[in-house]
Amino acid sequence: MAPPLSPRPLPSILLISLIPVASWFVVRPLLDPVPPLPALWASVGFSIFAFLAALYLVPALGPTFVKANLKGKDLLKVYSDPIPESQGLVCASIYILLLILFIPFPFSTSIANLSGGGSKIEGLLGAASLHHELSVYLSSLLSLLMATLLGFLDDVFDIRWRHKLPIPLIAAIPLLMVYYAEGGNTHVVVPIPLRPFFGLLVNLGPLYYLYMSLLSTFTTNSINILAGINGSEVSQALIIAISVIINDLLYLPWPFDFRIPMHLLGNQIEVEVGGAWHAGMAYGSSELVTRHLFSLYIMLPLVGVCLGFMYHNWYPARAFPGDTLCYVTGMAFSVVGIQAHFSKTLLLFFIPQIFNFLLSCPQLFGIVPCPRHRVPRFVPDTNLLHPSKTMFDKRPATRLASLTLRIFATLGLTELTMDPISGVVLEATNLTILNFLLLRLGPMNEKKLVQVLMCTQVAGSVLAFTIRYGLAGLVYDGDRR
Repeated sequence: MAPPLSPRPLPSILLISLIPVASWFVVRPLLDPVPPLPALWASVGFSIFAFLAALYLVPALGPTFVKANLKGKDLLKVYSDPIPESQGLVCASIYILLLILFIPFPFSTSIANLSGGGSKIEGLLGAASLHHELSVYLSSLLSLLMATLLGFLDDVFDIRWRHKLPIPLIAAIPLLMVYYAEGGNTHVVVPIPLRPFFGLLVNLGPLYYLYMSLLSTFTTNSINILAGINGSEVSQALIIAISVIINDLLYLPWPFDFRIPMHLLGNQIEVEVGGAWHAGMAYGSSELVTRHLFSLYIMLPLVGVCLGFMYHNWYPARAFPGDTLCYVTGMAFSVVGIQAHFSKTLLLFFIPQIFNFLLSCPQLFGIVPCPRHRVPRFVPDTNLLHPSKTMFDKRPATRLASLTLRIFATLGLTELTMDPISGVVLEATNLTILNFLLLRLGPMNEKKLVQVLMCTQVAGSVLAFTIRYGLAGLVYDGDRR
């Protein structure tokens, strides 16, 4: 019998060394001389506190969840130790609490006036009032709270997929209502090839709100669908959040300035980063700087929480995130994509999730049988994962299912087992990116598989930046703000 799974060690030196650093970042905006972007300093400090809180509270509260029967068995291990589930509730609570404590720094006039007696800082000339920005921030917090509640209900009651898909629409209502009340823009820029037919701008009206609702549904469920192995959910969220932060940093008014040539991508422009008077890719637009600062305020603590939780969720996992973490992280991405007005760029960071969703559609929509768990198949003797399969044992495959699976098999996306006499499809590998990676790369252990998944996510982000700042010039002109 395998020994009980013990918690990972927590070095006390980490706590002792990082608490003073985090405190200094939080207090620094209140000291003279006030640094540029003072609230951003405080956000970095709160992010370090988020990391420490997740790192130490998850193992401390884990036994409480086990006693409340919020526990599960790791399906891809030989041992059957109870592992705390729904630990995303701990992460979400830390995340939202710190976002609430952060409110005075960007939205208090007394703190804002510390920077030069109320004089305006270059790059921070917000077009909207503090009240407008605060309403946007509070509506975002309300959506995150609702996502936490609905995610925890999903963990407790184990809601079926067909019922859980529209749940994020409910959490997005505060976000969309404030966007509407503030007269949010519903115009989209038309690509150059289509402008002779539609003009430069098209007002989508209610369709734009439908698009934003579907965005919140996708970002939430796409992370949840691509799950099943240790570290998969939190690593996705972490890499996407870091990608969003890198994108945000391109728009800030840094004191230095440099250019990134894009000639190798067939584009004659250069990406300008930094420069106090140009605000980097914001091209002097204070509104763009404000939007991306808002995104940083939401994303930085999320990175801290994900890093802290990943320590315990890494292979072999000592804690499971549950659906709560997927709901909260997905809603956080929707918040920044909608409120900071870069939803198309955000979707580019979800390229692996888009591929996984399209691959999963035949099973999600009932064309192909969808088992309760589509995780890879674990072979205890070798400690390796193999592609799991869906069986047509209860009823034969329909014509549509057979056609779909044959097309997917031709593209190398699945592997079929056929009846040698009738040619009827008997079974097929489950349609997920995890099974696809195992199918194309061969069996591997769980740790290696999550590392391959993370490399895929990083490659997707690199491709996203290439498309956004290199190839987008082929269909859009100007600075493409």
